[in-house]
Amino acid sequence: MRDKKDNATIDLPGFEPAAPPAPVVEPKRSGPRARRVSLKQEQLELLEETDTTGLPVWRRDNQLDLTGLPVWAPGPT
Repeated sequence: MRDKKDNATIDLPGFEPAAPPAPVVEPKRSGPRARRVSLKQEQLELLEETDTTGLPVWRRDNQLDLTGLPVWAPGPT
């Protein structure tokens, strides 16, 4: 069975049609826009010298073995 009020329209507050949006006013331009001058990039020097890959240059240290572990000196006898 169908209710007769299904097709009735109810005007609820807050559901009025929206007002048309205000026209957008474009700012007047007085000429071509000035170009921004970008800052020049420069390479920063790192704390250590690097190779072509950007990794620090490997140097042999007498206190370390080839794996980077400290070399144990014999104790005093």
